Amino acid sequence: MPLTELECKRAACPADRALTRLADGKGMYLELTAAGGKYWRMKYRHGGKEKRLALGVYPAVSLAQARKDRDQAREALAAGNDPAQLKRDAKLTKAAGDASTFEKVARQWWAHWKGPKSPRHADYVLRRLEADVFPALGARPVASITAPQLLAMAKTVEARGAVDIAKRSLQTCGQIMRYAVAHGLLERNPAADVKPADALKPHKKENYARLDAREMPELLRRIEAYQGSPYTRLAMKLMALTFVRTGELIGARWAEFDLDAAEWRIPAERMKMRTPHIVPLAPQAVEVLQALHTASGTRALLFPGERDHEKPMS
Repeated sequence: MPLTELECKRAACPADRALTRLADGKGMYLELTAAGGKYWRMKYRHGGKEKRLALGVYPAVSLAQARKDRDQAREALAAGNDPAQLKRDAKLTKAAGDASTFEKVARQWWAHWKGPKSPRHADYVLRRLEADVFPALGARPVASITAPQLLAMAKTVEARGAVDIAKRSLQTCGQIMRYAVAHGLLERNPAADVKPADALKPHKKENYARLDAREMPELLRRIEAYQGSPYTRLAMKLMALTFVRTGELIGARWAEFDLDAAEWRIPAERMKMRTPHIVPLAPQAVEVLQALHTASGTRALLFPGERDHEKPMS
């Protein structure tokens, strides 16, 4: 039977016992001690372990208030959170202020880390933090983050099929935690206890079939005889002559080329580099570019899309 306020007021621990408990329901009980103390407690399970949550001392915390706090804790539990951990996090946040939350520290790390990185790469890392990491860990005090919490975040990302992003998110969190240790916000890095290979599914990488050197002449003959779009044929020829990445090729702009000097200077912002990437052009590559210039030299892109000429081809 649920407790009443009168029962709580009159309750006392038997003289022959150190403590006793009076159950109220839904895991909550009133713990009575031989010294006369009356403590609200809630028993629950999280992560396969039985735990206890302190809900206050009676009569400072009434029966009605204890039940309200118990119900809030059960809602947190239903959402997958540990009520006791949330309570500890709230105390740490109140004591240290917002400056100690994981998100605040992560943004400080990002501002420090992004210096030598390309803007495109730095922005991508920040977007991944905002999309996957901050919703799970951002509001928590950085000092309260545990290895299981980092793993739970990565597992959530992995569950949607983004195995590589889950691995990278875990690695980025490790960098953030090292930054926190270096700046005196942590005693040790909890991410050091979790390695992606120990927790996440292995990502089976499938490489495209390698082209043997003996097959190269036949490939070039087939490219030359290709009956599809001339842009596609010339793009394949140029890739075979420069060995650049596909993204670098289709995003190429005429402003990047100096045909007289036989150079292609790919800007740093289009690559994960601090300086432009210089590609020497063989005479055959220059011939391909001259043919392209005849077809699309009035446009900014070497390989404009069929429908939207301001965007590169697929």
